[in-house]
Amino acid sequence: MKIVIQRVKNAQVEVEKEVVGKIGKGFLVLLGVTHNDTKEQADYLVKKLCKLRVFTDENGKMNLGLKDIEGELLIVSQFTLYADCTGGNRPSFTEAAKPEQANELYEYFCSQCEKNQIHVEKGIFGADMKVSLLNDGPVTIIMEK
Repeated sequence: MKIVIQRVKNAQVEVEKEVVGKIGKGFLVLLGVTHNDTKEQADYLVKKLCKLRVFTDENGKMNLGLKDIEGELLIVSQFTLYADCTGGNRPSFTEAAKPEQANELYEYFCSQCEKNQIHVEKGIFGADMKVSLLNDGPVTIIMEK
């Protein structure tokens, strides 16, 4: 499982010109699932994400987490995080999990984040989504388990 975390001032995701998820200050999280990922791996990444301290405190240091700033999460499934570009110019996505498995872990990941008392908005799994964001920093972090 791989997540790309972007610290944002705001972010939203649209499907067919309709906003389906929208947050203010917090993290836009792109989540990719591969074949052998488990709920235990999701739990590990949720714990790290929800406690990640990359928001600035009164001294200008990255020392605050989502709960400290009352931040939100926008979580978007993105199978292209497991693209393999080594063979040619067209990426292979064979490392991405099948949709049924990926969607189950995506929904599990989102529900576990909500259990940490953090407001979660989501995209729509498998949809053609348009994501917009105002990056804050920019601060972008990649985690994998």
